[in-house]
Amino acid sequence: MSLAPGSLRLSGPVVLAGAGKMGSALLSGWLEQGLPPESVLVQEPSLSGDAADLIRSRAIKTAPSLAGLSSPPSVVLVAVKPQAMDAVFPDLAKLCGPDTVVVSIAAGKSIASFERHLKPGAAVVRAMPNTPAAIGRGITGAAPNKNVTPAQKELCQSLLASVGEVVWLDDESLIDAVTAVSGSGPAYVFLLAEAMAAAGKAAGLDAETALRLASATVSGAGELLRRSGTDPATLRQNVTSPGGTTAAALAVLMRDKDGLQDLMTEAVLAAKKRGRELGG
Repeated sequence: MSLAPGSLRLSGPVVLAGAGKMGSALLSGWLEQGLPPESVLVQEPSLSGDAADLIRSRAIKTAPSLAGLSSPPSVVLVAVKPQAMDAVFPDLAKLCGPDTVVVSIAAGKSIASFERHLKPGAAVVRAMPNTPAAIGRGITGAAPNKNVTPAQKELCQSLLASVGEVVWLDDESLIDAVTAVSGSGPAYVFLLAEAMAAAGKAAGLDAETALRLASATVSGAGELLRRSGTDPATLRQNVTSPGGTTAAALAVLMRDKDGLQDLMTEAVLAAKKRGRELGG
């Protein structure tokens, strides 16, 4: 969805609180999709690296404090670390007007934890993007509270879709499952590449060649999955000749009691459980 000037009908600025890796990825996506730099105000006390370069090059307004904001923002997107939220958000809440929607990408922070600082009827969206957002290939799970209007949901869709796909959930409690599958998921894929490379070395390859083969195979297979539109089970079957080398390997990975599926289910459920613990 394009963020062409005027298409979002912003009544106020987009405030980005936190310009770390995910915040700066979102900011870059907004600008690449056409959001005017003058529509953005960044609150980040310690700008550095690529984020600082981007903000400087596009002349984006920054402020360590937003107390002097002239009009209520259309969106306040909170991208600070969860442990800093309680210190940062109360001041941000004072900026919000009746038409402001608050979007949080902080893991473990519930919608209710934001509503406590806001006036009754405030619109809040809880979202969980993942790290491929840095290259515009992320996916975000998002859950709105009952006060989010269709127009505000469309606005949030546009902002979040600037870095990848968006999946909307009716039940906020499912965000923990989203976090376990896609939020943490890139680490599982990186571990797969790491394990394949180590196994290749055990099979006799030198470390550099094994890593190159494993990394290219994981990224290439992922791109094939994305482009083909075919479900992963069918793609797996297409690669597997009866009685062949792939079938021999899959017989190990797909064992009934200790195969990859059981391990992955156990891992995802552990991540989901930990997400609930962190959210209180």
